[in-house]
Amino acid sequence: MNGQADTLQVSVWRGTGEAGKFQDFDVPAQDNQTVLDVVSWIQQYADPTLTYRFACRVGMCGSCAMMVNGQPRWSCRTHVKKVLKNRKVTIAPLRNLPVIKDLATDMDPFFDKWVAAGGTHTPSASRQDPIVLVDPGDSARVEASAGIECINCSICYAACDTVSGNPDYLGPAALQRAWTLCNDEKHGNRGAILDAVSGSGGCHNCHSMGSCTAYCPNDLDPMSAIAGLKRETTKSFFGRRK
Repeated sequence: MNGQADTLQVSVWRGTGEAGKFQDFDVPAQDNQTVLDVVSWIQQYADPTLTYRFACRVGMCGSCAMMVNGQPRWSCRTHVKKVLKNRKVTIAPLRNLPVIKDLATDMDPFFDKWVAAGGTHTPSASRQDPIVLVDPGDSARVEASAGIECINCSICYAACDTVSGNPDYLGPAALQRAWTLCNDEKHGNRGAILDAVSGSGGCHNCHSMGSCTAYCPNDLDPMSAIAGLKRETTKSFFGRRK
């Protein structure tokens, strides 16, 4: 490492599965440089075998999510100057997910839990039925709309300590999706959602630490969505006992 003022000292996780270590690179510093720019420079000019994932580069797809100095971030929207510490930055794959290679993680567990939480839409009407108008100001619609900007980038999943300690926990994104559909009047099976999220890995495992909300790049609030599920599943449980 030369430590020159125009050079960044970058440590990048390399390896497959649980086996790996950090590798150091000297990367030229540029104006308006993002973490994704740094990773791309390494792959293009220093080591073409570096594996990572990205698509849009403008914060729309979420596929470039990585751990930057120990925090989950969209690398395309994270400016290097904001995260540098003594001209050093550490980049690693998202935690709580299996590592395929280097910075690329296996998203299957994340999406499997999204489905297990009842995240797929069940229509309440057929295409032959008349379209029912939805009042955007209705309280349930407001709750449903609060989470629809989720792009399943898994930042919240990587930030969640409960996921780290309990591999069966469905996670913030899956539970927020469940809350969205639970409040969508066009969803046809609300009871199935409440059943899905009230089990051993469901919403009641959440400790309300709030990391999911704190780190969400889209400023969504999964913690409040999970709190809503806790209320509704509790009401459903005691309602059935009457």
